[in-house]
Amino acid sequence: MALYQTLAFLFVLSGVVFVHELGHFLVARWCGVKVLAFSIGFGRELFGFVDKRNTRWKFCLIPLGGYVKMLGDEDAASARTDKTAVATDPRHAFPTQPVWARMAIVAAGPAANMIFAIAVYAAVFMSVGQPTTRPIVGQVLPHSAAEGAGLAAGDRFVAIDGTAITRFEQVRQMTQLSIDRVMQVTVDRAGRQVTIPVRPRVVERTDRFGDVERTPMIGVTASGETVLERQGPFTALVSATKVTGGIVKDTFVAIGQMIRGVRGSDEIGGPIRIAEASAHAAAAGVLPLITMMAFLSVNLGLINILPIPLLDGGHLLFYAFEVLRGRPLPERVQDFGLKIGVGLVGALMIFATWNDISRYLARWLS
Repeated sequence: MALYQTLAFLFVLSGVVFVHELGHFLVARWCGVKVLAFSIGFGRELFGFVDKRNTRWKFCLIPLGGYVKMLGDEDAASARTDKTAVATDPRHAFPTQPVWARMAIVAAGPAANMIFAIAVYAAVFMSVGQPTTRPIVGQVLPHSAAEGAGLAAGDRFVAIDGTAITRFEQVRQMTQLSIDRVMQVTVDRAGRQVTIPVRPRVVERTDRFGDVERTPMIGVTASGETVLERQGPFTALVSATKVTGGIVKDTFVAIGQMIRGVRGSDEIGGPIRIAEASAHAAAAGVLPLITMMAFLSVNLGLINILPIPLLDGGHLLFYAFEVLRGRPLPERVQDFGLKIGVGLVGALMIFATWNDISRYLARWLS
């Protein structure tokens, strides 16, 4: 199982990293910047090749990320300038490009992750179909939030907090993000619309990995089976964009809940968690594995767009100041920001890995 998890993890993570770095690479080439290296992973090179434009494509020992190194970059993070390299060919160096070009190159990575996710979901909805369950209550569980609020079997969900509900899956999704508040649930009951306030109750349950998680639930089941509805190209693209946008929105809502302390920060996972999820998805088939890559791709894009020095969002923040000031920030300011970014990213990685180890130990000791 360990080998299976490792292979699935490498496939999923390398795939989304490749998409991210390919975004940087393509826009850099389009802007006329010379790309020296395209790397999946860090550290010692395991294998690679040089293309006709002298770009070194390689796979390295530590597969926890990747980078595109452009002419003028002193390091893989594009944090410092190699002034000697810039002097040799200023026309094709990254640091000498107009600020709009540098912003486009940096933003292309996260954008590629989002485009990839939309493309994957659209392809799935066209070929296999989008899972759809009619938003009708089949059963109200005893002693649940739904029973206490007065929901009844046969009620059809119309809206939650003003958002139209067309699929039962939306009810589950919105409930999971409502730990700390009352939802205004509008249902159609025998032809009459009724709005009922419902506060989800947090229930402990065991997930597919054997970990106990606290999940908000209102306590209703759907009345019918889930069906796969195939969609045409335009409808599939719209649906895929909505799904991707929903992941973005849900992620920010969950982060806000963690900051306020209403959602546990132990939900943040690291490499071990990703490896387990990858192995589970791979065991379920090609389709779950590909859709998981799409989900992870969105999250990778979101993480990188955060305004933290060292990440793409941090570079964009520096370039925004450059636009406002008419000149780049002083190097000492950028260096100080980089040190802060390294500390924040390092702390987040350590925290996520500690969560993984804690879950694993708890499972092993139980």
